[in-house]
Amino acid sequence: MDAAPSAPPVRIRIEPGRFDPAGEVAWLNALDGAGAVTCFTGLCRAEGGRLAGLELEHFPGMAEEEIGRVVEEACRRWPLLGVHVVHRAGHILAGEEIVAVGTASSHRAASFQACEFVMDWLKTSAPFWKREILADGSFGEWIEAKASDDRAADRWA
Repeated sequence: MDAAPSAPPVRIRIEPGRFDPAGEVAWLNALDGAGAVTCFTGLCRAEGGRLAGLELEHFPGMAEEEIGRVVEEACRRWPLLGVHVVHRAGHILAGEEIVAVGTASSHRAASFQACEFVMDWLKTSAPFWKREILADGSFGEWIEAKASDDRAADRWA
């Protein structure tokens, strides 16, 4: 009887500091059998100069656990060889990285789809709360979820 395939390696991290997106996911390129590595990096927008940045809050432990659940689901849906997610929390300036997601698979379709699945989930359901930091340094509004993000996530249901 064949043994069940082992779960692919997964790295999940939430941190306050900046990170190098390419360096974060470079380990995926070296995975045995990798034929495709898909990487997504989300950046903090200035919104035409209106924002200086964002303040992101989360519940430590809970956020990592929830990200882990969606990554497990991606691994069930697609034949992945590895997954990497790093997400910032705290003060993020316009132009800085907020999130990087990387997926590795033998073929590109699985890698693309899994990366998009993880990112769609992060945008709609991950336990992060974003607040605007306006160009004058004052706090603006808490950012609500967008209907377009919900529609993107709905296609995975």
